[in-house]
Amino acid sequence: MAGRTVEELGEFGLIDAITAGLPGSDALRLGPGDDAAVFTPDGDVVVSTDAMIEDVHFKKVWSGPHDVGRKAVGSALADLEAMAARPVGVVVALSCPADTPADWVLEFGKGVREECGLGGAVLMGGDVTRGEKIAVVVTVFGDMGGRPPLLRCGAQPGDVVAAVGRFGMAAAGLAVLTRGFRSPGAVVRAHRVPEVPYGQGRVAADAGATSLIDCSDGPLADLGHVARASGVRIDLDSAAFDIGEAQKTVAAAIGGGDPLTYVLTGGDDHALLGTFAPDAVPDGWRVIGRVLASSADEEDAVTVDGTAASAESSPGWRHF
Repeated sequence: MAGRTVEELGEFGLIDAITAGLPGSDALRLGPGDDAAVFTPDGDVVVSTDAMIEDVHFKKVWSGPHDVGRKAVGSALADLEAMAARPVGVVVALSCPADTPADWVLEFGKGVREECGLGGAVLMGGDVTRGEKIAVVVTVFGDMGGRPPLLRCGAQPGDVVAAVGRFGMAAAGLAVLTRGFRSPGAVVRAHRVPEVPYGQGRVAADAGATSLIDCSDGPLADLGHVARASGVRIDLDSAAFDIGEAQKTVAAAIGGGDPLTYVLTGGDDHALLGTFAPDAVPDGWRVIGRVLASSADEEDAVTVDGTAASAESSPGWRHF
């Protein structure tokens, strides 16, 4: 494929190259090659869709095609984890310019396959079309397997807030990349590819979690969704968050800011945030806050150390 573009390879040649030798699964009855895929779930089906657009969610000068494929799938599968579903299948739609190197797309496909494998899902199909920029739309299907879905609206006063995964690493990576740097490497890699805590959604459900959410936009923003949906207030303990040396280095190098800002407002790490009875927190999760009763005159759904977040720590990423 070296030196060829997607236009030269053609739509169906490109699809054949991406899907060659795909693994199957017990749930998948019919994979790529027909008008649609067919799978058989054990319980309720959960579906979610995420889009990644060039120069909005990623830049080709910052992220290679393998990274883009992994990130597109990982960020979508994290939503299934937040419902306590078992990932089953992934469908990927890719739009790209006609002069895109075919090798870029094939390496992207390898990233998609790798992340599917990590998440326990299979690539069931998708679509390829022409566009002005690279755009990826990933639809994921999960199986509840007899469990009820874990929602955002179940947090209760007296619960604790617990988390699994990392926070603020991707945001620190974005901060250095936007300034033309490529180090520290740990935060740059975190921006390029999330580390989704696969399987932990079901661990949380089995432990009796009362609510669960994928942290895609930062703890302040995402726990705000939980607090408002549940009619409660959440107070976070800043000392409970692990702030790494790489984040401290970035904060010191860029204006001497507080690295906690990355942790509280940074998105794209895709950790899981849940609420539990105090004696029900699963192994490997860390308590980062508590759920309190809310009164009608309270404006702040989420506070930090008992006080409203500062202006520089306002809730995280928003598209509009």
